Amino acid sequence: MQDQIKQLLTKILVDMNVSDVIPQVSLSSSSDHGEFSSNVAMLLAKKIDKSPMEIAEEIKQKLITHKPADNLLEKIVVVKPGFVNIYVNRAFLVSQLKYLLEGQEKIDGKGKSYKYIVEYSSPNIAKPFTVGHLRSTIIGDAIANLLEATGNKVYRDNHLGDWGTQFGKQIYAIKTWGNEAEMDASENPVKDLVALYVRFHDEAEKNPSLEDEGRAWFKKLEDGDPEARRLWKKCIDWSWKEFNRIYSELNVEFTENEGRGFGEAYFEDKMQSVIEELKAKKLLHVGEQGAQIVEFPSDFKLPPLMILKKDGATLYSTRDLATDKFRLEHYGKAIIIINEVGGEQSLYFRQLYKLEEMLGWFYPEQRMHKKHGLYRFQEGKMSTRKGNVIWLEDVLDEAKKRAYNLQFDNISYPNDEIKEKVQNTIQLGKGEKTEIEDRAKAVAIGAIKWNDLKRNSEQDILFDWDDILNMHGNSGPYMQYVYVRCLSILEKAKSNTLDVEGQDVQERISDFEGYTFKSEEFELLRQLCFFETILKQAAKELAPHMLCTYLFELAQVFNHFYQKVPVLHAENETQKKFRLLLVSVTAKVIKKGLHILGMETPEKM
Repeated sequence: MQDQIKQLLTKILVDMNVSDVIPQVSLSSSSDHGEFSSNVAMLLAKKIDKSPMEIAEEIKQKLITHKPADNLLEKIVVVKPGFVNIYVNRAFLVSQLKYLLEGQEKIDGKGKSYKYIVEYSSPNIAKPFTVGHLRSTIIGDAIANLLEATGNKVYRDNHLGDWGTQFGKQIYAIKTWGNEAEMDASENPVKDLVALYVRFHDEAEKNPSLEDEGRAWFKKLEDGDPEARRLWKKCIDWSWKEFNRIYSELNVEFTENEGRGFGEAYFEDKMQSVIEELKAKKLLHVGEQGAQIVEFPSDFKLPPLMILKKDGATLYSTRDLATDKFRLEHYGKAIIIINEVGGEQSLYFRQLYKLEEMLGWFYPEQRMHKKHGLYRFQEGKMSTRKGNVIWLEDVLDEAKKRAYNLQFDNISYPNDEIKEKVQNTIQLGKGEKTEIEDRAKAVAIGAIKWNDLKRNSEQDILFDWDDILNMHGNSGPYMQYVYVRCLSILEKAKSNTLDVEGQDVQERISDFEGYTFKSEEFELLRQLCFFETILKQAAKELAPHMLCTYLFELAQVFNHFYQKVPVLHAENETQKKFRLLLVSVTAKVIKKGLHILGMETPEKM
């Protein structure tokens, strides 16, 4: 609908001999102001010697003249200071339910699609997969899903930190204090690796010469020493034992390099060609301290970017440049690369992107840094060196435990002591217990993801269990509960509306021509038909929180509808069928929306 209206306005601008104004069409916040609104008249007023109200009236008349054959427009109203409010024909809105029921939001094949690389998660090998990695993993996955849902080709990459000076320290620690056989047998060998890493730094405080030992082992690793390479590869395999478990819990997957993503080490032999190109294009210079740097023109207001240390050692920048050159050669020039990385890296990515422009690799719109804020905890800042970390695995286990107990909270208990005893000793059949555990996992993971995605990603988050697992507020469990309520209504009605496709859907919808709407029915219908517009907008702005906001508002509109108008006990059969259709589409939209956000939709709660 939004695209059709933009096309109409664009055609009107052509008729008015205006080519340098792009019409903007936004959703109206209230049905009192129509479904869409445009400020195009106010934009034109800056170029045409007429008032915005005069131009808006002219556009209104042209819209009426250009009225599309599909009967999209109901009426157009001009309001001060020059907005053009557009009301969509109610029968047209009803017709859109067909596409929503079939899971076709008329997005695929519409407009231009792109190729994206979305780089996210990117934990460090041999270091803890902490709750700090959760944001990049969840947000990046949701962005990739949004882009795919709107018809784009998406490559999901996990740029693992599997190279660097820390591996010299890790190898020294393994050889000095480690037990490889025990680590091979360990359920979580990464915790053993972290303990060794912490011990190295504890010992290095007493004996600083250990830092030289660590550097020496990293030099051996860079030079291809067989023993250094063997232990480095073992660190990777031990780490993936944990990574695979966590990604499976989160239902997160990657497409590149057989599902592991291209880590930093993959580009070890690809850095020299980048250095040679920088030299050939006279971009590499020796800095005051002997390091090799790139300096930016003064108007960019960027500090120099170090490419090589004074001893010739490489850095993140060297490996990232090699990574992006590989992507350019491997995926083609028509690629957009998104780095989902914390906001504290903003300056570095501005430097990296500007350098890649100077090299002629990418245009500015092809490189995007999707920033995220930090999790905040009462415990304070995490530090691997000090062993003060919050393991993601522990957070997920705690979430599942709380979600499991949440399912018994509706039972009335005399007091908290008895409640705890009942929950700890309740006996369930194996099948029923497994079902409840699976449901608890879906609720737990969904709760954590929704808590992260429901707000602008650049904001910091205070990690609060009461907020995350709230059944009544803006939370994942609440959204899943609304979906379950929809299924419950349909089950009671024995409706097969969720399963109908094709002509059956069209016939069902054609039954409602001339239907007289209750206000609650229309508000729900209207909200449902905004789904396509919101998906496109959220994908364009890389903003999963926009989809969360829409779904939460849809849930509220649905609950108001359900409270105010009877569904199963409607006044007549036509009313009942239409209301069941609205319930069916609500379930479909919530399910698809939550799926895009990476959340499951249990059928019971």
